[in-house]
Amino acid sequence: MKEAEIRRLLAANLLCVFSVILTAVVPPFFWDGFTVLGTHLAWLCVCSVCVSTLSIILHLVLKPNLSPKRVSFAHKISRFLKCCVYFFMSCILFHAIIVLYGAPLIELVTETFLFAVLLSTFTTLQCLCTLGPNIQAWIRVFSKNGATSIWENSLQITTICSIFGAWFGAFPIPLDWDRPWQVWPISCSLGATFGYVAGLIIAPLWIHWNRKRLTYKSR
Repeated sequence: MKEAEIRRLLAANLLCVFSVILTAVVPPFFWDGFTVLGTHLAWLCVCSVCVSTLSIILHLVLKPNLSPKRVSFAHKISRFLKCCVYFFMSCILFHAIIVLYGAPLIELVTETFLFAVLLSTFTTLQCLCTLGPNIQAWIRVFSKNGATSIWENSLQITTICSIFGAWFGAFPIPLDWDRPWQVWPISCSLGATFGYVAGLIIAPLWIHWNRKRLTYKSR
């Protein structure tokens, strides 16, 4: 395994971490009263847009899973449209799952959907950037020993950390602490964000630590 590839992964992940931090630091300079807690819905939109934009740019620049086959422009358009459909379906699916786990069904629909968009940005969008709209590849990557590159290992770690972060973020909501960050869906979205950031940092470190025993087979 080449050290240069691990350094590229680390640099890309640190840029994503930096973009998340900027979504909380930069907007207050242009938006009076903007805070992550006080204007949480606005922050959800800003964070989702920034992370999505940077993820797509990094994918286009680094090309982690570039196919050797040349594809037509029509194929690229079709692939892009499929990715958009998959992302929208992911938002709807996450919204439904979140409601099944106890989120309000009718009230706070906007809050729940924006949280679903954020979670899709941290998980589904990353899969689309790395693997494309290929469900079989997704199943392979998230099966045991299914990763074929360090980028796919990083995808596994960040996705799992994001989902578990959102899940753990729900634990404080029913407690009677009466804190501002217990309002739905602040703690869950912050948990997902911290999980995503933790996954971005953990992934290259874990890969570097286990680089000697990681072997990838082409599929």
